[in-house]
Amino acid sequence: MRDSGFEFLDPGELVDSDLSLVLVRKIPANPRIGLVPAYDFEMRSAIEPAAVAGTINFRAVDAENLRLYGGHFGYGVEPRFRGRHYAERSVRLLLPFAARHGYCSVIITCNPDNWPSRRTCERLGGKLLEIVPLPPDNDMYLAGERLKCRYEIDLGDVAS
Repeated sequence: MRDSGFEFLDPGELVDSDLSLVLVRKIPANPRIGLVPAYDFEMRSAIEPAAVAGTINFRAVDAENLRLYGGHFGYGVEPRFRGRHYAERSVRLLLPFAARHGYCSVIITCNPDNWPSRRTCERLGGKLLEIVPLPPDNDMYLAGERLKCRYEIDLGDVAS
């Protein structure tokens, strides 16, 4: 894990039409338990401003385990807000922020049977690299998952 000299950055305003991302927490690295520095955001919808429409996490240091299994982004959208492409739009809002952290590409992983997440990755221009088996000591394996789709998104055209 490469995180020497890591510095949290100000993400600035992250807004797309009726969607905004609100930074709720900066998570420092904890190498003892394998955590890299990360940002947690809430997805907020102008449709219901008091409600949290979902969450998105950006893991801000490149680590082998993230590139292979966990991905740089993790997201979840509340059921009543699904169908508005909030996960895709949230990742799009964060791609320039990832570029500011020095990324040239990012990885998003999902379970092979999670078709909404797979479509999200494809709409983002993600290239399916492979479907990989999780190692038995991986926390996702221990939670019952067995395989991960690995999508790569090139940040070459993303303005930082």
